[in-house]
Amino acid sequence: MGTQINSASEKELKDFHLDTLDWKSSIQFIETEIQFIKQLLNSYVFEPNTPNLFERLQEFKSQIEDVETKIQTIHLEIRKHESELGGMLECDTVSCDTAYYKEHNRLKNQFNDFYKKFRELKSKIFTYAGGVLKSSKK
Repeated sequence: MGTQINSASEKELKDFHLDTLDWKSSIQFIETEIQFIKQLLNSYVFEPNTPNLFERLQEFKSQIEDVETKIQTIHLEIRKHESELGGMLECDTVSCDTAYYKEHNRLKNQFNDFYKKFRELKSKIFTYAGGVLKSSKK
């Protein structure tokens, strides 16, 4: 019986570790996307006579800065969580396990919410930018 509990815990620990690796990989990809978006927003590929162009671009730039700040926070939390994963191996109390599970689920929900909001922002930026690109060189 004790072996089954131990193997289940090992599987959960492995799943937790895989989650953290996935989150870190997603963050790296998002950071690459952000660099492209910032280059796009700072480029001169937009029709200059577009109403409120400057204001819209500034709004998007501000929102991207907010995303960058949020990424730093999440990244720190993931690193902390990952380092605590090692402590789970020595954890021999139910309350210790429960606290880690709750934290993992909280972080998972936080990351998923962040990622969803980032995709929505990226979609808005690309839709807007695609509509105001210069049609040809003059």
